[in-house]
Amino acid sequence: MKTFITEDFLLYNETAKELYYNFAKDLPIIDYHNHLNDAEILEDKNYSNLSEIWLAGDHYKWRAMRANGVEEAYITGEKDDYEKFLAWAKTVPNTFGNPLYHWTHLELLRYFNIDTVLDEASAPAIWKETKQKLATPALSVRSLLKKENVEFLGTTDDPTDDLENHQKMMDENYECKISPSFRPDNGLAIEKDEFISWVEKLARVGDSSIEKYDDFLDALAKRVDFFDEMGCRSSDHGINVMFYEEATHDETAAIFEKRFKGEKLTEVEIEQFKTYTLLTLGELYAGKGWAMQLHIGPLRNNNTRMFNKVGPDSGFDSIGDRMVADKLAKFLDALEVKEKLPKTILYSLNAKDFNVLAAMAGNFQNAEVPGKIQFGTAWWYNDTIDGMEDQMKTLANIGLISNFIGMLTDSRSFLSFSRHEYFRRILCNLLGSWVEEGKVPNSRALLEKYVRGICYENAKRYFCI
Repeated sequence: MKTFITEDFLLYNETAKELYYNFAKDLPIIDYHNHLNDAEILEDKNYSNLSEIWLAGDHYKWRAMRANGVEEAYITGEKDDYEKFLAWAKTVPNTFGNPLYHWTHLELLRYFNIDTVLDEASAPAIWKETKQKLATPALSVRSLLKKENVEFLGTTDDPTDDLENHQKMMDENYECKISPSFRPDNGLAIEKDEFISWVEKLARVGDSSIEKYDDFLDALAKRVDFFDEMGCRSSDHGINVMFYEEATHDETAAIFEKRFKGEKLTEVEIEQFKTYTLLTLGELYAGKGWAMQLHIGPLRNNNTRMFNKVGPDSGFDSIGDRMVADKLAKFLDALEVKEKLPKTILYSLNAKDFNVLAAMAGNFQNAEVPGKIQFGTAWWYNDTIDGMEDQMKTLANIGLISNFIGMLTDSRSFLSFSRHEYFRRILCNLLGSWVEEGKVPNSRALLEKYVRGICYENAKRYFCI
């Protein structure tokens, strides 16, 4: 069966087609948040097969396979790559309405020129053809980045990472800018068993001793300096539940000391530590001109049996429904009062908070940069046609979509850059529908400014690329 992805895929009116082909299609890509492996970029890796580049680590696909009754052995278990691919191929026809159906066939078409629908019958031929093509220089990691015209990548990195691969790519002046992003979640998670060992690792990489809270803050500040030297443009924070509990420096230092003595912390103390520490980091980010990304709202590791079997980030996280507005407002305001609020991007995993975040962003805008506080793109479970349209409509209703910094992949796969095409088509169709419905003027100059800005230029300016 031939693919359903035609030239005008997702473009349902003539204005949308004109906007996409004339202004969006060939723009460079700035992918400012993803989980790609910097070592594989450095070595210019060739993947062996579709399972290796497609299924390994992709909890989106894993969840779909489980929902289709696939045994875990074919997902994260002991079955070989071909068997796992066949299990995915059998699942694909059942994914109508899920973005995975579109993404799967976009990737087959764009990277392998395969215009066949993937199912159990077509799987053997597709496996053979893609395996042959993946072995060629044309589909090495760097070739994929070049093919997609990727100008900037923001990887996700722990403060204790040595960034050796980033340093080597800087030294070779690699044409695509590969930027580390500072993800200090482990340094805020004082309640976790691993916290003390992580602090000890932080001390080792900084060749220092951490005996008290000031030492800890100094060590974090040194890593911020180091990441900045390596070209970092943003931090990233996974926040399951938004926190804000005021504390003084001395109170936070006492909490840190209490934790190292092995004493149990109260919920209030945990929240005080997180608040004071992230506020301190926020001031550092502002000083560097970084953006601070806040990913708010996942409910993680819900299936205890499977967590114990396969570990975190394996497809057992879902959408939380805790309140966001009050504590987020206080957190942002605490930085703004001191004129230390960095550029900030607010993401919600729960679509109920779209209006909340779009409105919150408007509280803290200023002349520093257009759209300084961003209501970030539709994330994770919202990364669908409906989710993207809802996010953009909400932003337009409450803020200014013209200053939106657009799409990111948030992916672990080097085949995911076609999601930028997906987003661009959805954006152009939305704008085109507004034109044809008479909601906005049919001004090609103005529409071009919107499309080029949202797809590329706003992010380029925002991250100082």
